[in-house]
Amino acid sequence: MAQSGLILVDKPQGFTSHDVVAKVRKAVGTRSVGHAGTLDPMATGLLVLGIESGTKLLTFIVGADKTYEATIRLGASTITDDAEGELLRQTDASGVSAEQIFAEIKKLTGQISQRPSSVSAIKVNGVRAYDQVRAGVEVELKSRDVLVSRFEVIGEIRKDSSFVDLDVSIDCSSGTYIRALARDLGEALGVGGHLTKLRRTRVGSFNVADAVTLDDLASGKYEVEALLTAAKSVLPTFEISEQQAIDLRNGKRLAGSVETLTGVFHDSDFVAVVENASAGSLKSVAVFAKENHG
Repeated sequence: MAQSGLILVDKPQGFTSHDVVAKVRKAVGTRSVGHAGTLDPMATGLLVLGIESGTKLLTFIVGADKTYEATIRLGASTITDDAEGELLRQTDASGVSAEQIFAEIKKLTGQISQRPSSVSAIKVNGVRAYDQVRAGVEVELKSRDVLVSRFEVIGEIRKDSSFVDLDVSIDCSSGTYIRALARDLGEALGVGGHLTKLRRTRVGSFNVADAVTLDDLASGKYEVEALLTAAKSVLPTFEISEQQAIDLRNGKRLAGSVETLTGVFHDSDFVAVVENASAGSLKSVAVFAKENHG
């Protein structure tokens, strides 16, 4: 059996997240592989993948805040809000000033209500929105509250003919659509906007600088981050006794209390994620099988 844990992969452009899962399955020799947070084929950057029991840990990673680097083109809107979609409208953006751009970016920073891109994986009446759009159905998704804690222009704003391009770096809550930020910025400026590049550089405490490439995977130049090490970077943790580990794995509760979801371990063995049950007792939210650490 493959070692349980996490692998960080730097996804190249043109690959789906599922393509990367397939590559990892082949490299590590197990079908038990999942990922935390899909990246569109156009996007590059960090995918956090769980191996074996590590797939259970993904539940506690997928909601983490994220960092993206992107290029927004003002002056054109597309059906997908990115460069891969059909052009809907083109408007001369050459008259848009930097001051106007910064003013509208400020309005898109903080706690905002955002309407997700219609070409997204959100389900409407049981069918994913992007499937409905591709079938010719007009989809209008409900707005949701998201947190954009940083929306910063990096480098110079570039003007090329009727287009304006800007590179941005964004810190945001899970569920934020960077494509929708590009669309909304363009709409607010009256010229339309879409993404031409998108790269995810961080998911929670995980950084793309620590990720391997698909070539590294194919040549065996990768390491699976041990389950306990990974869990400690995701959750607060504390150590329990061997008997307590046995009890948790048998469905029993432990005495104690925690402030938030917490991981528990014994020696180098990650045991469970626990939460408060009744007063003074803890119950498991997820239990991890005992592994042979050699």
